[in-house]
Amino acid sequence: MIPVFDGHNDFLQRMVDAGAGRDRLWSKGDGTGHLDLPRMQAGGVAGGFFAIWTPSPDSEDDAAAAVMKANPPFALPLPDEVSNADSLPRALAQAGQLMAMERTGTLKICRSAADIRAAMAEGKIAAILHIEGAEPIADMDALHLWHAMGLRSLGPVWSRPTRYAHGVPFAFPGSPDTGAGLTDAGKQLVRECNSLRIMLDLSHLNEKGFDDISALSDAPLVASHSCAHAVAPSTRNLTDRQLQVIADSKGLVGLNYAVGFLHPQGLRDPIHGFDIVLRHLDHLLSFLGEDGVALGSDFDGAQMPEDLSDASKQQNLIQAMLDHGYGQELVEKIAYRNWIGVLERTWGH
Repeated sequence: MIPVFDGHNDFLQRMVDAGAGRDRLWSKGDGTGHLDLPRMQAGGVAGGFFAIWTPSPDSEDDAAAAVMKANPPFALPLPDEVSNADSLPRALAQAGQLMAMERTGTLKICRSAADIRAAMAEGKIAAILHIEGAEPIADMDALHLWHAMGLRSLGPVWSRPTRYAHGVPFAFPGSPDTGAGLTDAGKQLVRECNSLRIMLDLSHLNEKGFDDISALSDAPLVASHSCAHAVAPSTRNLTDRQLQVIADSKGLVGLNYAVGFLHPQGLRDPIHGFDIVLRHLDHLLSFLGEDGVALGSDFDGAQMPEDLSDASKQQNLIQAMLDHGYGQELVEKIAYRNWIGVLERTWGH
């Protein structure tokens, strides 16, 4: 199998919720969700970004919002900002779960590209500690503390405001040009992440915030789990202008598998086959080139296509790319080599 390095999953939420059953959930699985060790191994998923995320008290995924999102057009309001005091305990619990997974000997928390290669060579899951939404980071001292704990990737926002920036609301059709740019604290965060070589993730960020980071950051621009706005005009997807800015920085976009971001009409209907997925990949490649496109599933965080229903089905997409005419070298780049390459350009070797 061609190994896959995945740009985004939300598995740590399930680990926290599993309580005393967490070790079995990881090592054996329980038949729910999209990801666990056996299914990663079955699908050739050699590693990826494990996201720490705090849900909103009044979640945008409640029943009414789910009905709206299933029937586009829709436009959901941004949830309120979540405080550091409310987010920090949940974030620390998720970080603790990833460290518990490492103690099983099946996974390695990676702090360098060399760590990723070594973990893959040893047959261990190569995991990156990622925070999606910077609510758990109260200030720059806290950022340094998280870095010491292993943080190597940070998204300043989920789809809500933080003290650093503004996320895009969930809407279809819609533009990511919503709200203001980075706050002064957000600009300081960018500079400090650059200093620590923490990758900045632009997925969920609004357009003005995207532009601010592109102007401030000295690192390649990365969106870990996003799709092409020209194919599916969701607020969460990247416009052609944004894709060109990322390309100019020698950055990368990881393709999100979420049905609602893939579907050209924003529908949550089941997607069979890979035609829509390949349409997004073709468009991303046309701007970003062979070194700028990767995969960012959003496993355990969204509705998946039928033929990518969980991590064990990952090789279905690999085969679809080969059948579509992507050569072996390009497929390997998209599957894992491009992630390692952009992390080397961000972190160093």
